[in-house]
Amino acid sequence: MAIEYNRRQNKVISNHDDQPDVSSGSSSALKVENLSKVFESAAGRVVALKKINFTINKGEFVSIIGPSGSGKSTLLNIIGALDRPTFGKVFIGKIDVFSLKDHEIASIRNNMIGFIFQSFNLINRTTVQKNVEIPSIVSCNGGDSTKHRASRCLKILDVLGIKDKAKFKPSSLSGGQQQRVAIARALMNNPTIILADEPTGNLDTKTGNEVFDLLKLLSKKFRRTIIMVTHNDELAEKTDRSIYIRDGRVEKEVTN
Repeated sequence: MAIEYNRRQNKVISNHDDQPDVSSGSSSALKVENLSKVFESAAGRVVALKKINFTINKGEFVSIIGPSGSGKSTLLNIIGALDRPTFGKVFIGKIDVFSLKDHEIASIRNNMIGFIFQSFNLINRTTVQKNVEIPSIVSCNGGDSTKHRASRCLKILDVLGIKDKAKFKPSSLSGGQQQRVAIARALMNNPTIILADEPTGNLDTKTGNEVFDLLKLLSKKFRRTIIMVTHNDELAEKTDRSIYIRDGRVEKEVTN
């Protein structure tokens, strides 16, 4: 898949393949430079992030670890373009995300970033297939044709082992199956980066390990770039690299 930002048309141009692979080109998927976030509140000034710097390469599986209140969620929100930094830059590939206008950032977020949440965030009133197709339906590129969208969705579900659940409602599935649906949805627009916020947090140990192994497979076999926030040290040690956050700073980085 090739991905680039077209300023003239104010949109991301992406050429989808029919399997979850990754774009070619530069080895860097994400670069964070001097990232800082300051919140002003009635209680005073809160510095959530302080000059965060790191680079994540394509196909790398990186875990972000830290205690509650360390800034992990704030960092993930900024990387995912859900929030703006007070200072610093985020590059996805060669794109300086926060140099763009709001509608351009929305296009980047929808086309280049896939999200996996702890609580799945699926729509129970519709089918698994429709849940997975949502990112393509609302795509800032106008979306795929109905036929191509359905074909791609079913191929991704097949890779994840739940193609037979396409016409089911999410509420009828197990927690592990629902998280696989969430992973499929994250892959639908063939993003440059997948952000996973405690993806095993609502699952039992066995199911959590299965979901983690699936993410690792996507990283190793299909060269997906995955950034996972977790409190699970055992899982973090199985990722390619761990970035430890404390008091809004990078405390250390460990290659596993």
